[in-house]
Amino acid sequence: MNTVKTVRELRAAVARARSEGKRIALVPTMGNLHSGHTALVTKAAQRADFVVASIFVNPLQFGPNEDLATYPRTLAADQEKLLQAGCHLLFTPTVEEMYPHGMADQTIVRVPVVSEGLCGGSRPGHFDGVSTVVSKLFNMAQPDIAIFGQKDFQQLAVVNALVRDLNMPIQIIGEPTVRAADGLALSSRNGYLTEAQRATAPTLYRVLKQIGDALLAGEQDHERLLADGKKALEDAGFRLDYLEIRQAVTLRPAAAEDQDLVVLGAAFLGKTRLIDNLHLSKVP
Repeated sequence: MNTVKTVRELRAAVARARSEGKRIALVPTMGNLHSGHTALVTKAAQRADFVVASIFVNPLQFGPNEDLATYPRTLAADQEKLLQAGCHLLFTPTVEEMYPHGMADQTIVRVPVVSEGLCGGSRPGHFDGVSTVVSKLFNMAQPDIAIFGQKDFQQLAVVNALVRDLNMPIQIIGEPTVRAADGLALSSRNGYLTEAQRATAPTLYRVLKQIGDALLAGEQDHERLLADGKKALEDAGFRLDYLEIRQAVTLRPAAAEDQDLVVLGAAFLGKTRLIDNLHLSKVP
């Protein structure tokens, strides 16, 4: 596996692979990789001949009071994990390489509707930063496919809308969330949890599952389900950001008759913000 830092080197390596008739896959990350990330790379290696991963902690998607400065940087360990997972090329640009004219003058890509509310409401400008950096990475690497995890369900919806609306010739693949044995969705931010908080953290997914099970059983009173779920999380020690039942494609609030649903939650344990979701389809 080669590691490159510049767009010129990235494009040259991709051009060589494409000249050999290889299918290109891209897995964008912010590093501090765990088995959820490596599962994406393994899937990419199954679907393409040349796998590019990127590690870039994107300042454009962090708010002023978020953890940009303290976000873990673990490049050497990440390189080893990527190599074992089947990555061929790692792109690790600097902020200056990604935003050579400064972020204040950077063209911003905004995806309406699906980026609004949920994490977009809690983190103003976050998804503008995501859609902008993803657009840049897609233009730099020009992959045939790109793979994202479903844990960041709203992010995946934003990327799907971005590719659809801008006619990008890229197939977006969403891979199921990788979980610990107790159900906690794997996340780089789990490392911030204390031992006691880590023991409590799986409650978030358990509450999502309880809501999902009730919906599948025919419950249509969304307000009651959400009120019960919010109380369960608060009783467990979470500080709730949001708990919602939405249409899975548009992320608009779901009605009782909707069939393709996603239950989404975000909550704080101490200073650590956890997100998770459960996608489900009701049988008419």
